[in-house]
Amino acid sequence: MRRALGVVAALALLGGVAFALVPHDDPEKDVKTVTVTGLIGSEKRAFFENDDVKAELAKQGLEVRADSTGSWTMSDQADKTPGLDFAFPASAAPAQEIQRIWKLKDSPPVPFYSPLVIVAHGPVADVLKQNKLADKDSTGVWTFRMDEYVNALRSNRRWEDLAGAREHPELSGQLFVTTTDPESSSSGAMYLALLSYIANNHQVVSDDAGVAAVKDVLHTANALQGIQKSSSDEPFRDFGAGIGSPLIFAYESQAAALSLQGKPTGDMVVLYPDTTVYSDHTVVAHTDNGRRLADVLQNDEVLRGLEARFGLRPQAKPEAFANLMRDRKPTFAPDLNAARIKQATLPSLDNLIKLTAAAKGTK
Repeated sequence: MRRALGVVAALALLGGVAFALVPHDDPEKDVKTVTVTGLIGSEKRAFFENDDVKAELAKQGLEVRADSTGSWTMSDQADKTPGLDFAFPASAAPAQEIQRIWKLKDSPPVPFYSPLVIVAHGPVADVLKQNKLADKDSTGVWTFRMDEYVNALRSNRRWEDLAGAREHPELSGQLFVTTTDPESSSSGAMYLALLSYIANNHQVVSDDAGVAAVKDVLHTANALQGIQKSSSDEPFRDFGAGIGSPLIFAYESQAAALSLQGKPTGDMVVLYPDTTVYSDHTVVAHTDNGRRLADVLQNDEVLRGLEARFGLRPQAKPEAFANLMRDRKPTFAPDLNAARIKQATLPSLDNLIKLTAAAKGTK
């Protein structure tokens, strides 16, 4: 986000992938088709490229053409690209910035959401559990203890310090979670928001004093990662290929989609931070056609079922996700409240920008 986070539009254009969602012919139904043009977060690209999704949109008379890009770089394109009908970032903060640019006052809908999780291989999860950094309940749902993690960051705790870690040579160096770049990616920014909430005694950071209080731990968590990827797809793919960090901050939907699509998940474990943040996928509609798309994504029964098939939790029918994930591996939490997973309060956009600057060492 150039205005907010200093990310130039060229980054978004280089990282984005353009595609068109072309409706299938339906001889039984003569529907006038309109083309809806917009921007989507890269984590939703596979959903919108799916043939069943395209077919259902076609039945509603919609042909969607979109560029995919990081959520935080989306506002630059929204500002510079004429003729956009909608923008669809992965969280509310970049959506608010796009609303400001487009001078919109309405409350944008959230058709679906996904909690942020940490993925690890089974042996790594076992080491975390042995050292009270993680728990596993009687149903097989794993949680990651955020307060212990923040303490580990503050004390520079290393993998070698953990009981059982020496049996796994790949576990070396300081303990940290890998994320995307918070200046370009929503998941990276939400990681900082979550860490700041935990480090601030489970209180949202709401002023400069709060930013100063959590500055050191955010900088440590960010600096340990080195060069960060701009899209959530990249570190998750690296994890699946067996390279990169032992702990990856990811969308629950990324892991769930692998299982639902019958792709191998190996010994992957999904750990829910015991206090986490939700990725509220928010549609900012710029035109009437954009509002038509937002409406069908939220209210069309077939599309809600398809959203669940991609590991997303439909806002109007979250049980659709739970029903699909029952008895699948890795284990997912069917009900986040029942699993006692709390939700952190996110800071304002201005304070999130300050937290990102603190993490980057630019303030």
